[in-house]
Amino acid sequence: MKVIFGLHAEEKFQLFIERGFPISREQVLDCVEKPDRIDSGYNGRRVAQKVLDETHVLRVVYLELEGLKRIVTFY
Repeated sequence: MKVIFGLHAEEKFQLFIERGFPISREQVLDCVEKPDRIDSGYNGRRVAQKVLDETHVLRVVYLELEGLKRIVTFY
């Protein structure tokens, strides 16, 4: 399934770099493709979760639309 990044998600990469905790596109894609857990989000969105290490979890909010996943944001 094709994955695209929305504008807000694209901006988050720089924000994480500025905060000293860079997240790569590969980490976000891995979270969506092979999550440890998926929850329901607001307005039909899904929230994929992946453990990064003992103290950090990556959560990716996305929409599934006709054969593609659109990454809304991550935290």
